[in-house]
Amino acid sequence: MSELVLSAWSAVSPYGVGSDPFTEGIGAGRSAVDALDRDAWPGPFDRCGLVPGFTATEYVGKKGTRTMDRVTAIAVTAVGRLLASCGAELTERPEQIGLVLGTGSGSVQSIMDFTRDSLAGERPYHVDPARFPNTVMNRAAGQSAIWHGIKGPNTTVAGGWLTGLLALSYAVRLHRGNHCTRVLCGAAEEYSAQRAWLEWHGRAAEERSTPLGEGGAVFLMETAADARGAGRVPLARVLATRFRAYGERADAGKALADCVRDALARAAVAPEDIRLVAPLGAGGELALAEEAAINDALGAVKPEWVRCRPLLGDTSAASTSLQLAAVLATAGASGLGTGEAALVTGIDRDGTVGCAVLGGAERG
Repeated sequence: MSELVLSAWSAVSPYGVGSDPFTEGIGAGRSAVDALDRDAWPGPFDRCGLVPGFTATEYVGKKGTRTMDRVTAIAVTAVGRLLASCGAELTERPEQIGLVLGTGSGSVQSIMDFTRDSLAGERPYHVDPARFPNTVMNRAAGQSAIWHGIKGPNTTVAGGWLTGLLALSYAVRLHRGNHCTRVLCGAAEEYSAQRAWLEWHGRAAEERSTPLGEGGAVFLMETAADARGAGRVPLARVLATRFRAYGERADAGKALADCVRDALARAAVAPEDIRLVAPLGAGGELALAEEAAINDALGAVKPEWVRCRPLLGDTSAASTSLQLAAVLATAGASGLGTGEAALVTGIDRDGTVGCAVLGGAERG
């Protein structure tokens, strides 16, 4: 079976639109979290990692975007930037391209606004029907495919902070099941007052100080042979993904340590080969448990840690996709080197843990 590689990526982040501002920001360790305009963005938080100046009209276009919500626009923009960077060859056979996109609940703002209109209007059915599609979870994935002419399998994945890793794992299975020859995968999340209030009420008191963020990242997965044939540099091999569940928070660290060991064994990667580690770093006891678990699994190895959350805020469903993007950004234009590996991890507050192991692709 041909090895699968990540050969291109794009990001929409609080650093700006595109992979270049993301790479520069992550490389500099510069925080993109800033004060919120409370008139434009009311809610319980006064700081956020917003994508600067982002609107659907500005980045997607005026035509057909009147009712497009923010998370859909972020996803459509990220997918479009990736396709544009790869050239026309990638979409010559659009039915052979799959799309796996992670999301939280879709657009929380759209769901709540539509529900409110049905309750507050003179008649329950006096709602804008054009806005109804925004209330379904797969809106962003569907619109991304329609907008860019992708006609292969289209899947939406939701799994909290681990959504990006779950989307990556699903994309691997989709490709290896011969459902598509190439697959785009990633995740997107929007900021809104509605999401902010849900997060505020869903967090423990000690977690409320962490600002929210938004953004998304999308990756092209294909065989190494296809990547080289198209003139693309294989940036990293997808070696293994693993997930586990835990019942009590005290057990989260052990679950992740076991998860990492399983993934390393499956990938045939030794701890000393790990060059980069990108943890979720959710805060509080979960962040401490995650770091301890990684150190336990890797032993005395001292890799470079790439920490996104302090720089971008809590990007929810987009978190682990942006961690993956940070690994590729840090690895550079030539990707992970031969014999090098990277580890992306996360502990979700709802009882799941997960990780992905990436390796350097053979040069050729």
